Amino acid sequence: MSVALPPGTDITARAAAVLAEAAELRATVVLSGHVQPDADALGSTLALAEGLRRRGARVLATFPEPFVLPASLAWLPGAEGLVPSTAVPGSPDVFVSLDAASPGRLGELAVLLERAATSVVVDHHASNPGFGAVRVVDPAAPATVALVADLLDGLGVTLDQRLATCLYAGLAADTGSFRFGNTRPDTHDLAARLLATGIDHAAISQRLFDTAPFGWLGLLSVVAGRAVLERGVGAGLVWTWSSTAEAAEHGLPGEQLEALVDVVRSTEEADVACVLKGQDDGSWSVSLRSRGATDVARVAMALGGGGHRAAAGFTSHQDREGTMAAVRAQLCQA
Repeated sequence: MSVALPPGTDITARAAAVLAEAAELRATVVLSGHVQPDADALGSTLALAEGLRRRGARVLATFPEPFVLPASLAWLPGAEGLVPSTAVPGSPDVFVSLDAASPGRLGELAVLLERAATSVVVDHHASNPGFGAVRVVDPAAPATVALVADLLDGLGVTLDQRLATCLYAGLAADTGSFRFGNTRPDTHDLAARLLATGIDHAAISQRLFDTAPFGWLGLLSVVAGRAVLERGVGAGLVWTWSSTAEAAEHGLPGEQLEALVDVVRSTEEADVACVLKGQDDGSWSVSLRSRGATDVARVAMALGGGGHRAAAGFTSHQDREGTMAAVRAQLCQA
């Protein structure tokens, strides 16, 4: 599938044209966010999938294994229509990757970048190396949902409460409820458009950020209690660790561990917060956050991961001590 556009055409317009043609031809479009999708990845996927359906495309929305959503996201409109990766065609007409900083973040679905007739990549990670046939990659965007909103405009899809709920969830999550440095004037412009549809933004935020099982308090107490402050590492480092097994002891799913770093990052004496999350396969999923002085994307990329200047991560197959030694070494180079 190819669309002839004049030289110099805006990349968002090009992607919208590719997707519009797919819809007009009733082509099969597979959309996927990254593994263990967050609100931005899932909100982007669900909103664009619904927009393309309204334009007439045959749409399948999915995400890589493990095919499990946390309760904090499973309520988003359209989530009930997600299908496992095993249910999507091996060679779709169009494959759209959303909020994945690298092909590796697409897990078993990464092969569709090559097997699909056309691939479109929509992302806002600074560490994105550039992949896919058509790329809408803007590191200055506050969230991938902001780019999806532009694509929906380009497709002529009117924003309503269903779409706005998905977009607002991703926007609020990736801007820290508009507290982070990636919030720009046009971020608030987009938020105003979404609020104007009549969404219940307070309810969305409560479900995303302020709702957790009682067991979360016990887990948080244990994990915060073992936190370590290392003032002499880089601009200051605070770190702690947990595991999916420990979460289970408190009656919690493993994805509940993702919220730990947002508590640890509040430490005033450390510019960088690091949380190691032990996985069932023995690896460590490592979350990094910066208060501003350290580019944690550089740290994560050096260790095989990626992300943003203020929020990044990587996977380590070393033991806990070896993983932290690698983090310290990178921070001391910063």
